[in-house]
Amino acid sequence: MSLALRRARPERAVNFPVLILNRTCIVRPVLTTTALLAAFVATTGSAQGFPQSTGFAVQDTVLSRIWAIERDSSQLPRLAQTLFDSLGPRLTASPGMTAAQNWLIATYSTWGITARKEQYGTWRSWRRGTTHVDLVAPRVRTLEGTMLAWSPPTPRGRPVRAPVVILPDVADSSAFAAWLPQAKGKFVLISFPQPTCRPDDSWEKWATQTSADSLKARRTAAQQAWLERQQRTGYWGAGSVVSAAAPLSRRLESAGAAGIVGSFWSQGWGVQKIFAAFTNRAPVLDVACEDYGLLYRLAENKQAPVIEVTADAQALGEVPVFNVVGVIKGRQLPNEYVMLSAHFDSWDGGSGATDNGTGTITMLEAMRILRLVYPNPRRTILVGHWSGEEQGLNGSRGFVADHPDIVNGLQALFNQDNGTGRVETMSASGFPDASANLARYLARVPADVTRNIKFTFPGVPGGGGTDHASFVSCGAPGFGLGSGDWDYGRYTWHTNRDTYDKISFDDVENNAALTAMLVYLASEDTIRMSRTKRDVFPSRPNGQPGAWPDCQQPQRATPPPPPPAPATSRP
Repeated sequence: MSLALRRARPERAVNFPVLILNRTCIVRPVLTTTALLAAFVATTGSAQGFPQSTGFAVQDTVLSRIWAIERDSSQLPRLAQTLFDSLGPRLTASPGMTAAQNWLIATYSTWGITARKEQYGTWRSWRRGTTHVDLVAPRVRTLEGTMLAWSPPTPRGRPVRAPVVILPDVADSSAFAAWLPQAKGKFVLISFPQPTCRPDDSWEKWATQTSADSLKARRTAAQQAWLERQQRTGYWGAGSVVSAAAPLSRRLESAGAAGIVGSFWSQGWGVQKIFAAFTNRAPVLDVACEDYGLLYRLAENKQAPVIEVTADAQALGEVPVFNVVGVIKGRQLPNEYVMLSAHFDSWDGGSGATDNGTGTITMLEAMRILRLVYPNPRRTILVGHWSGEEQGLNGSRGFVADHPDIVNGLQALFNQDNGTGRVETMSASGFPDASANLARYLARVPADVTRNIKFTFPGVPGGGGTDHASFVSCGAPGFGLGSGDWDYGRYTWHTNRDTYDKISFDDVENNAALTAMLVYLASEDTIRMSRTKRDVFPSRPNGQPGAWPDCQQPQRATPPPPPPAPATSRP
């Protein structure tokens, strides 16, 4: 899931199979859909009238077989083990991504499904090697840390031993410039040192309320002071923590620093966010919260910490980048399409298991089952395994730009990209009249699969964050299948702990069956999905009126790194 995720504001939630709409909130363009939904509910029955467990509202042998195959012979554990353990993370343009895409195509081939690579541009390629970080003075300890994606290695991948210093607390950029010669040949700590690496919920459970409140207040004040320290250097950028650090890292590199050391704690036990480096020579490391705090305290107390770092990596230049697209050809309406969608790329601090490996294997498994039970679909079924999502939805945006015929012929796209949990939320993505189609689909799915789904109507169109937004912003009906939380943001989203063991296979099996059923029902639907857009929107967080997002073009190549921001003195 992209770092720039925009969370839609839910207007009202409908639990399936019961449909409950707050009529007072519905704007005029939605009224027709409301009437359709009300009529649909009246003809299909109340909540008590829906079959429970493995029953079906409509007896359909295809739906029955999808349910039975996923319950009795799921391939998800096998697919996950190969993809996450053996192949591993899939950083865009990396050799790991190439190997995983080749496996993806070969896997589809064994199931009789045609799949191909489609180039959408180029990107910088990088091979991760080993990272080893040791404290060697004033005592010896092996530290938990790794280089960030696209980081330069230590020279020739050999050990570099150097002192550790803290980013200075200076009055302004001129004072920082005067300090910079002291960074030469040293590892510079640039992140806020957390006062505790114990999560807040642990403090709230065990500490007195006074102690917990005092900790939070002191931490908030210290974080603000640290941000001001960074800004006074004149090289702290705008945007996220990741992009803001880039100008400062490049300036320290140009001053001869041996390396840049940060720590992006994810506020859980032993969990770090692992993103990207923006330097050309100096390695950039993320060190675990506890060990970063150790280094900081040693340096702060003038106890002369020295670390030895070995970082092996290889920059492989600008290379072609691809999506993988699979197809089951339609028999009656081959030029109309139903799509399964999930991004295949990941960050590489862990294995990319829940971001977005679980979305990937959901779509793989759904395609496998559809090939078995529905080999001659009414409409053409496509699956898109996108690259470059983490760099700005580039793969899916490239597909939208390169395939206007498919976008124009799209009946529906179903995307999954937020962890291992059971699908619990769906939205009409700002297409009010599409809700009638989605309601009919969901009402025919087994109650065990749908009973926890909350449906937002008419929903808000996504402009970014995950790949169905690439289609929605350009007017095509794409829908996100939102999973339950499972501590996703804290423990697995973009972290070093996003690994195989975090998967709830019962939930992913549910999602694969749900996806296969939705795709089958959308393919067979005799009613085209409406593309009528909502024209009244909730206000944005900044108070500005909402609007339909712009249809954006992809970045077709790695953007050149900007020069270090010019230092500006602050009074």
